Amino acid sequence: MDVLDLARTQFAVTSSLHFLFVVLTLGLAPLVAIMHTRWTRSGDPVHERMTRFWGQIYVINYALGIVTGLVMEFQFGLSWSGLSHYAGDVFGAPLAMETLVAFFLESTFLGLWIFGWGRLPRRLHLACIWLVTLTAYGSAFFIMVANSFLQNPAGAVLRDGRLELADAGALFTNKALIFALPHVLGAGLFTAGMVLVGASAYRLRRRAPEVEFFTRSLRMGVVTAAIGIFLTMGFGYAQFAVVDTDKYSTNVGSAISLAIMMEFGQLLGLITLFVMLPMIRSLHRRRWTHPILIAMTPLPFVLAIAGWASREVGRQPWMINDRLTVADAMSPGLTSGMVTASLIGFVAVLGLLAVVDYVLIARIVRRGPGGLDLGATAGEPRPAALSY
Repeated sequence: MDVLDLARTQFAVTSSLHFLFVVLTLGLAPLVAIMHTRWTRSGDPVHERMTRFWGQIYVINYALGIVTGLVMEFQFGLSWSGLSHYAGDVFGAPLAMETLVAFFLESTFLGLWIFGWGRLPRRLHLACIWLVTLTAYGSAFFIMVANSFLQNPAGAVLRDGRLELADAGALFTNKALIFALPHVLGAGLFTAGMVLVGASAYRLRRRAPEVEFFTRSLRMGVVTAAIGIFLTMGFGYAQFAVVDTDKYSTNVGSAISLAIMMEFGQLLGLITLFVMLPMIRSLHRRRWTHPILIAMTPLPFVLAIAGWASREVGRQPWMINDRLTVADAMSPGLTSGMVTASLIGFVAVLGLLAVVDYVLIARIVRRGPGGLDLGATAGEPRPAALSY
């Protein structure tokens, strides 16, 4: 592989690994906020335990996802300085807003939520997790603004060999953004819903004592997955009205990824909407379905990566569509050895983080809602460590 292909591979792998964390974070945040709202309004201890259990999974995924996001920032400076030089005044603006506004605010409110159990007034504590959700969606908005600019460089003009922002309104109402953003948010809800379904099915199949807890979680997951897949499919098809479908269909890599996403997405949509949803009242008792539900859990992640790959590969050979090629966007002076070394390092770090994320979440699921760290009181017993 030449240096350009290596640089493209590096970005593709690291962005895909990072997106695994992002898609779950976007889906879990509103679910935890809804659980917390139910607990605040009803005082039901089951809702409290659900908030703590799924909230702890959210916190783990968010914390590890931060590190993967830092790697993405490094890549723009290391491998794609041509992009920064040519379009940094436009492309960099939403990225800066995502970092300075959404990211820092999200982390601040999440910290207040984590350490505010028993310290903050109940409604103020509830407001914190809703602000976490709002800023998480704000972060997704700014990232999708930047990505949509690469698809369709709206609102920019060329002056002295560089793009400058001429119309902020056009940038933030980009036709490549208006359907892509809800499509991504829907994918997040579908992914998180299936995580609830798969984890709950696992606990129910093992005949764990927390039947009511995981029955409620299973039903919430099914409803969320149904809403998520409906939004994902609807806004996904709507994007064909604003994208160059010929470019996507003639690019082999994009066509393959798009076919995987659409065909398997449609299949999962049919199963979710016309099998799981009608059986929602009895699904917790039908033990024969539980292995199937567990096996379906990773599929939304696969579809999310396939969709992202289709969007990015379909733009090739352009970094900014019809303005800047990928070759011109790459940093000058890079060698195959340099990119290979950074590729190995990035993949090793991100791959390890993905494994750690899975192991920690799986450990919490296996342990169940007893003895959680999040929101624990001083006298609450701690469970023994699980062995593998």
